[in-house]
Amino acid sequence: MPSFDITSEFNQQEVINAIDQMNREIINRYDFKDTNTLVSFSNSTISLRSTTEERLNAADQVLREKFAKRNVSIKFLSNFNDEQTPSEAKREYTLKSGLDKEISKIIVKDLKEFSKKIQSSIQDQSIRVSSKKRDELQDAISYLKEKNYKVFLNYGNFRD
Repeated sequence: MPSFDITSEFNQQEVINAIDQMNREIINRYDFKDTNTLVSFSNSTISLRSTTEERLNAADQVLREKFAKRNVSIKFLSNFNDEQTPSEAKREYTLKSGLDKEISKIIVKDLKEFSKKIQSSIQDQSIRVSSKKRDELQDAISYLKEKNYKVFLNYGNFRD
């Protein structure tokens, strides 16, 4: 019986590459001179720091551009915390892999509404989708891509 898995995972190497490119651009851009704008990545956390909130927002825009160029979904940048002090502005993004229970339930419900012939089950932080026909699974992937969930979805482990 054909099946595939739905997950939500980011490519850590592409994130590192995007941040490296961002650091190079910040060093070379005139509008970031003497602003002490820094970007770091460790343990699924991206930290942005700058002297003003305006420069922080500009650095955030550069980060989003680099993510887009490296084909990393900007939806991973939805979880962030801002912190403002008189001398510094900080923003921390927490990149999360895996589907949480509530989004998994929504996806399973949408798949059941889409077709009664498709079976789906939640397996920890992923969803296994199976059907008797491969075409039904491909239609399900197309259907899910049209829906706009607040997380990025990966489709993999396709088996016949």
